[in-house]
Amino acid sequence: MKTVTPKALLRALGLVAVLVMPLSSHAEWHDPILKEVLSRSLDQPSSFDDQFEAEVWLVDMSARLARFIKDPTLRLEVLKMIHFEASKVDLQPELVLALIQTESAFDQYAVSSAGAQGLMQIMPFWKDVIGRDKDNLITIQTNLRYGCTILSYYLEKEKGNLTRALARYNGSLGKTWYPERVLTNWERHWVVN
Repeated sequence: MKTVTPKALLRALGLVAVLVMPLSSHAEWHDPILKEVLSRSLDQPSSFDDQFEAEVWLVDMSARLARFIKDPTLRLEVLKMIHFEASKVDLQPELVLALIQTESAFDQYAVSSAGAQGLMQIMPFWKDVIGRDKDNLITIQTNLRYGCTILSYYLEKEKGNLTRALARYNGSLGKTWYPERVLTNWERHWVVN
């Protein structure tokens, strides 16, 4: 299992703010580098690199996720997608689980009052920004790919500052209430010892 480093954690949390920005302010967040990275990532396949480690992680995380997703088959499918999408952009999957718990409580069909959709609460304007208007943000893998890519980008943009990256993801840059919620959920429910 990978060990979570503060730098990796900080990097992982940075993209959350953009995903939950109000639709009316999406022009501020039109970043050509993010557009390119997100567009490329949407076409990549998914799989675990090491089957044994994947199985150990899946068993552990499945037990933790059972209170949110009752169906064990769906739970394992969601965990596999989270593990892959997070890992491919150098995010800790457990951090992504904490973010999803904070954003949607694992409700695939969640829609915020601002219009953010799915597990990671992605704003629909991102589809237009990258030229993929037919993407369905309620589809779990699509939602995770957008969310993980955006979070990873914000973490890089904030030079590893996880608090700032998470605040960007949430649209609350300069405030700490949202990053604190994600970090608390991560520490209480998802950290691997």
